[in-house]
Amino acid sequence: MQVENRFLDDLARVANGAMGALSGVRTEIEALVKQRVERLLADMDLVTRDEFEAVKAVAAKARSEQEALEARVVALEAALAKPKAKPATRRKRAAPKAAANPE
Repeated sequence: MQVENRFLDDLARVANGAMGALSGVRTEIEALVKQRVERLLADMDLVTRDEFEAVKAVAAKARSEQEALEARVVALEAALAKPKAKPATRRKRAAPKAAANPE
């Protein structure tokens, strides 16, 4: 019985060692994949989150300014479209007709 226990103990140790080695291999593979993905993303020249947020804020500000200017133009166009009251002008009286020459 002692021999079987020793065999099983050795087998358990080998299995634990294999699991530890596989864990190390897994960690190494994850690091390599992460490094390759980071290199690929760097080569693609993608923007960072900070740059994206900054451009997004600038675009939002420009849109709000554009909407304000659009409302102002509409108001100015409405003001120009209203007919202005013409001031009363004096009408010129017609000059008297010249008498016909009886020649």
